[in-house]
Amino acid sequence: MTNKDQQVIGAHVSISGGFYKAIEEGESIGCTAIQIFTKSNRQWASKAISQEDAYAFLDAQKKSSIRIVVAHASYLINLGSNNLEVQQKSLTALIEEIKRCHKLQIPYLVLHPGTAQKEKIKETISQTGKLINQTLEQTKDCSVSILLETMAGQGTSIASSFEELAMMIEQINDKNRIGVCFDTCHVFAAGYDLRTKENYTKTFQAFNRIIGLNYLKLFHINDSKKELGSRVDRHENIGQGAIGLNAFSLIMNDPQFKKIPKIIETPVGENELEDHLRNIQILLKLCL
Repeated sequence: MTNKDQQVIGAHVSISGGFYKAIEEGESIGCTAIQIFTKSNRQWASKAISQEDAYAFLDAQKKSSIRIVVAHASYLINLGSNNLEVQQKSLTALIEEIKRCHKLQIPYLVLHPGTAQKEKIKETISQTGKLINQTLEQTKDCSVSILLETMAGQGTSIASSFEELAMMIEQINDKNRIGVCFDTCHVFAAGYDLRTKENYTKTFQAFNRIIGLNYLKLFHINDSKKELGSRVDRHENIGQGAIGLNAFSLIMNDPQFKKIPKIIETPVGENELEDHLRNIQILLKLCL
């Protein structure tokens, strides 16, 4: 089996019309992995997943070429908030999303770690860890892991440095249910270079030393509209941004990342699936 054939790659797709529709969308553009929201990503409330919906989704996946489905948590969730109401809503929502993933047999839920209270990064990280621990404690019967996403450092968002992610992971009691989603655009915007073999190696050596590559469970593969260290989160199509094709070639041909799922979140126009397909094909063509 070639490197290209072994890649587990895909895009974020819609659940509009039913969860099983996401499987169909993914398959239509040759995905072997997809990412979904299990509910509206901009509302606290969520409609319960019926047993019928869950069965239809699981049956569709079983019959498809989709090897893994991951979910992204709502953007409203902010475990680092200093607003007690937002904290409680975030905790409740995260617990609910874990349960929804479990019902759909989705192993990973990607989470934006949140925003820091001004000049209180350590306290915010401690608070975030405490709430994640509560979430995992209250979902012990669920086989779902939370993946902390690397962030660009825009505004007051935390987890733009490997050190902050390591501090957060250190807080977590159940290390078997915590991991990292490595977003190439975010990491680049945060100041970690991937463009040359030397800098690529340095970045992942630093990740391994500070966090541990064993925690890297998923890639978000995105180019960046903004320059290295800009701390601005703006995704670009593969090869059309400041990161460039060489970095993606290094990732796609790195033996240690061959089996790690790779999801694109690149910009889309009117023909969303065609845009996804084009970016996926560019990545696959880089495989040696």
